[in-house]
Amino acid sequence: MSAKIVKAEFFVTSPSRNFVILQLATGDGVIGVGGASRTGARAYGHASGTDLESLFDSFRYEMELGYTMIRVQTSVPGIEKLYGVAAQEQSSGARYDFEPANRGGWPVEDDWDTAAYMRHLPTVFEAVRNEFGPELPLLHDGHDRMTPREAAQLAKSLEPYNLFWLEDVTLGENQENLRYVRQQSTTPLAIGEVFNTVYDIKDLINEQLIDYVRCATTHFGGITPLKKVMAQAEPYQIKSGFHGPTDVSPIGFAAELHLDINIHNYGAQEYMTHTPETLEVFETTMTFENGMLHPSDTPGLGVTFHPEVAEKFPYEQAYLPYNRLADGTVHNW
Repeated sequence: MSAKIVKAEFFVTSPSRNFVILQLATGDGVIGVGGASRTGARAYGHASGTDLESLFDSFRYEMELGYTMIRVQTSVPGIEKLYGVAAQEQSSGARYDFEPANRGGWPVEDDWDTAAYMRHLPTVFEAVRNEFGPELPLLHDGHDRMTPREAAQLAKSLEPYNLFWLEDVTLGENQENLRYVRQQSTTPLAIGEVFNTVYDIKDLINEQLIDYVRCATTHFGGITPLKKVMAQAEPYQIKSGFHGPTDVSPIGFAAELHLDINIHNYGAQEYMTHTPETLEVFETTMTFENGMLHPSDTPGLGVTFHPEVAEKFPYEQAYLPYNRLADGTVHNW
């Protein structure tokens, strides 16, 4: 048996999101990552709203789709637009959850107020728990916008609501940040989507400063390094929570799903459905039912890439927004 690469081609396509694809052809096809450890991978949905009424409507919609764990993102009084709130208008006219980046020559400017956010968020989780009960696993993404002290304060304030995880509560590149937060709160922490190598996360695992690994195959070098990281995390009872928004292509997502099924220390999988245009380019075979993702039995990752369809969607420049504080200071989005 030989896995010799006989052909390599690059493709750039933009069916709603921008994707760069390296297609490798071998004489023997794709080699898998091993057998299954479970029958399916539990995925979490994304509920958001500009107020409690629209947030609750979004919750019920996600639950009707079958999700049994849900991320909570909400607007904050006094802040017009905010990361993760799908109901807000986009200048492109596209649905926010499909494409938060705006097409064009310049990024869009949003505003931000950390103190208002930290006052408001615990009241939202209290309302959600009162409406939907204590059993439903809830998640939240802080999106790197807080200092370590602010992050610790927020994590502590959310303890009564028993989050499944609090994601990106502060910048993870300085790993001392997470040590400070960990010392102050028992709220589970998830981080890793911006990490690129095993060295970015090794200390967080070895010192048990996080509970969930949020790395993505597309950013982290593929299946092999991500599988090694999860093997490193297993003795510390740290679990997976791989990054899975729509800018991870169906190929990258399928790779994560195969790892989800294979590794022992699985936690949760982020899942956002791709646009119909994206699924024209990438023909997928996985299924989602009753809150669980299932890879198919087709060869390889179960995704067929169609280069001739990709040519219909040329590259379009796009930028994620950025935040400004009330005094005009640029801040993390």
